[in-house]
Amino acid sequence: MAQTPMTVVGAQKLREELEYLKSVLRPRIIADIAEAREHGDLKENAEYHAAREEQGFCEGRIQEIEGKLSNAQIIDVTKLPNTGKVIFGTTVDLYKVDEDKEITYRIVGDDESDIKANLISVNSPIARGLIGKEVDDVAVVKTPGGEVEYEILKVQYL
Repeated sequence: MAQTPMTVVGAQKLREELEYLKSVLRPRIIADIAEAREHGDLKENAEYHAAREEQGFCEGRIQEIEGKLSNAQIIDVTKLPNTGKVIFGTTVDLYKVDEDKEITYRIVGDDESDIKANLISVNSPIARGLIGKEVDDVAVVKTPGGEVEYEILKVQYL
């Protein structure tokens, strides 16, 4: 399986979620199952079936996170030389020409993207249009609504 780029922050969040699932949620679910078993007949025991279903979701998420972390190529942009170019992990201040407004995006891995937090996937049209550009360059991004022009104001390796 190909390696997936991930920021240090994204990898840390996944590790924290994994730790929570293994050390807090999993033991609680096991206790819930044990308690539900004590209530007798398992065929008609809704608590037992709900706990088993929750256990399935929890174990599936644990496997998913472990898989993502094992295939992650963790990139610490702060340790890379600042060439001024937009690359994975950089924070980019942009001027959106058609709306006459400034916006800041951080280019992250697919699993970390959250447009509300201005974290855009490296595979998004905006990120693809910005990668390799420098300050004062204009990136023309093809979107479903047409072409959008962004002028790069600042590139930070945070």
